[in-house]
Amino acid sequence: MEATKSLAEDLGKLFLRLTVAGLMLFHGVSKIIHGVAWMAGPLAAIHLPAFIMYGAYVGEVIAPIFIILGIYTRVAGLVLSFDLFMAFVLVTHSRFFMISPTGGWALELDAFYFLGGICLFLLGAGRLSIGGAKGKFN
Repeated sequence: MEATKSLAEDLGKLFLRLTVAGLMLFHGVSKIIHGVAWMAGPLAAIHLPAFIMYGAYVGEVIAPIFIILGIYTRVAGLVLSFDLFMAFVLVTHSRFFMISPTGGWALELDAFYFLGGICLFLLGAGRLSIGGAKGKFN
C-alpha cells in the first residue's frame, strides 16, 4: 500500500513538473525567437538596469528545462516564481483587479505559473527525475 502511495505522489510531482515547466517553456521559446528588448522600457520605468531583461531567459528557458528533468527542482521552482513576480511588477500589475472577457481572473495564468513554481519548491522533483528524490535541491 505504501509503495502505491509513493508511486502516486511521484507521478503527481512528475505531472506537475511537466505541466508547469512544459507550458512555461513556450513563453521562453517565444522570447528566444522575438527577443526581450521590449522589457527595457518597463525596467527603466522602475529604475532598474536593462540587463535584467536577460533574466527572462533564465526564468523561462533554463529553469523550466531543469524542472522538466528534475535537476535542482526546488531552486528552479523559485526562479520560475520570481520570473512571474517580475512579470507582475513590470507588465501585468494593472490587471490585478480585472476579470477577463471569459469571466476568469485576468491574472489567472500568471498565478498558475507563480503558484506552480512555489509548489515545485515545496514538493521537489520526486523519484521520477534525473535528480531523484534524494538528489541535491530536489
